[in-house]
Amino acid sequence: MDNKDISQAVISRLPRYHRYLGELKNNNVERISSQELSMLMKVTASQIRQDFNNFGGFGQQGYGYNVEFLYDEIGKILGMDRTHNMIMVGAGNLGQALANYMNFAARGFVFKGIFDSNPDIIGKKVSNMEIMPMSELEDFVIKNDIDIAVLTIPKTGAPDVAERLSKAGIKGIWNFAHVDLNVPDDVQVENVHLSDSLMKLSYNINRYRQENIT
Repeated sequence: MDNKDISQAVISRLPRYHRYLGELKNNNVERISSQELSMLMKVTASQIRQDFNNFGGFGQQGYGYNVEFLYDEIGKILGMDRTHNMIMVGAGNLGQALANYMNFAARGFVFKGIFDSNPDIIGKKVSNMEIMPMSELEDFVIKNDIDIAVLTIPKTGAPDVAERLSKAGIKGIWNFAHVDLNVPDDVQVENVHLSDSLMKLSYNINRYRQENIT
């Protein structure tokens, strides 16, 4: 694969391709054309071919795509051919819900520990993990080769925690705190704003209503 820059729009579509291909694979579908995949995913066949051409194409003229091969190759591009060790920082309702979500482990994202600053819940268990105090954060990250930290803490504390995690060698932060994080270039941050997603849904509902007013 070329080291050229791939647009974030293309990257954002890769997990969806991987999910659909996984479903096809589970249904014993061996091959699929870009047109057939287009009808399933509601993405144009041209867009699909352009996206895949960023990584070498994968298809054969007159044959289409081998589903299992394409599923595996996109998985490799997404880094899913290896296990990612994760920690949760913040053991509130959202943190506990995410820690208990079993599909993460099935995809190679494995929670190794969970941390919180609330002394009332230290020592309690979430998904077979004992909630640990923040004082143990850095040592745990280093000793357990943690790749990813999930932040489900108030925005006031997130920048300081992100700095601590960066210094401890974390590679990525999945940030649910509603604040931008200032981290080194070698630390990747994926921000998740649940309210933004809900407002986007609201916009689309409103637009549909306006377009269908008679």
